[in-house]
Amino acid sequence: METQEIDGNDTPISEQNSNNILLAAKTIKAAETLLITAGAGIGVDSGLPDFRGNQGFWKVHPNYLKEGLSFADLANPKWFDRDPHKAWGFYGYRYQLYRDTLPHRGFQLLKKWQDQRVTPGFVVTSNVDGHFQKAGFAAASVHECHGSIHYLQCAESCRNKIWTLDALTFDIDPVNLVARGKLPTCPNCGKVARPNILMFGDYYWLPDRADLQRQSLILWQQKIIDRNIVTIEMGAGSTIASIRNYSENMPGKLIRINPREAQGPKGTLSISLPALAALEAIDLALANF
Repeated sequence: METQEIDGNDTPISEQNSNNILLAAKTIKAAETLLITAGAGIGVDSGLPDFRGNQGFWKVHPNYLKEGLSFADLANPKWFDRDPHKAWGFYGYRYQLYRDTLPHRGFQLLKKWQDQRVTPGFVVTSNVDGHFQKAGFAAASVHECHGSIHYLQCAESCRNKIWTLDALTFDIDPVNLVARGKLPTCPNCGKVARPNILMFGDYYWLPDRADLQRQSLILWQQKIIDRNIVTIEMGAGSTIASIRNYSENMPGKLIRINPREAQGPKGTLSISLPALAALEAIDLALANF
């Protein structure tokens, strides 16, 4: 298939992608409001690891391969009871990584497009890194459906209390990813705290903060019900399809950006590119209208 290159970028664009990029730009131009939905794939262009599948995870953390532990094995609340220093080695590493990583330019492009619309938009993401807020999106217009690593709760769920994680005070063994030092504790009972994140097999997650965000999302949906809405989805895989399903159930046009799984229901504008390359190409097309 004939390809071309994005101006200033080495990423090749197929003819189908090129056509859908132009259609996406026209669709965004005509939109009254934008819903942005995102999974973990949007962060790869920021330099965050691609943990897709066990092989991707073990490539980044070969020490866990030796133990036979997958991402799903470790992202489990049982570790805060069984071995809290191991649990915080895993989550402390992720917290530091997210904290020290800057969101890529694509976030700014998305914010610019939202700001240019007649009606304010919203963000729905399964990511726990807080990067949309870090990129300048209003916290009141972001729904983090799986929680956030920047907030804590008691690992024992002694009470419905969620508080901000301001900083970590322990070191992390860079080889074995085990926390060394005093761990975060619950201010109520004094036992170990954990991130306010929905984990695998998690019966203890406190959804209160995410529920408040969801209520704001529902109010926004009620306001835009008669508006010309466009959903832009990036980096949401089908293994855990919560974001994909949500995007597909929204009214209006769906633009799906995903280098591996860009397919969608009939009418979807599928762009088989990484998030940043696709967003820059769409922005270039918008500038030419």
